[in-house]
Amino acid sequence: MFYLAAAVSDFYIPASEMPEHKIESSSGPLQITMKMVPKMLSPLVKDWAPNAFVISFKLETDATILVPRARKALETYRHQVVVANVLDTRRSSVVMVTRDCETCLSISEAEAEAGVEIEEKIVKDLKFRHTNFIEQQ
Repeated sequence: MFYLAAAVSDFYIPASEMPEHKIESSSGPLQITMKMVPKMLSPLVKDWAPNAFVISFKLETDATILVPRARKALETYRHQVVVANVLDTRRSSVVMVTRDCETCLSISEAEAEAGVEIEEKIVKDLKFRHTNFIEQQ
């Protein structure tokens, strides 16, 4: 099982392009050009571990595009599960998206007050899915 927990940033500034000293405001407006972080999901699924159970994450700020973007990731990378969540509710609610279904997991106010974290439910769900995946191999 590969659990690609918490997506890294999609962009970065190479160390070779980082300023060495403080950027002076007297130089005028600042323009930053960032590079794309290489996508590792594709080589992981296709080349490095083609028989592995792979889980990725999708975080969005707009709930209306969450599931379509998660589905697009599944189609693009051909892995097993996307744990999809919205920034505002990321600690209380997620959607487990697979090729076949969408399952909502959430914690109630009572569970939150008792210290239950959404990650507990995610891990329990993924453990069940992983067991089924192995049994079908």
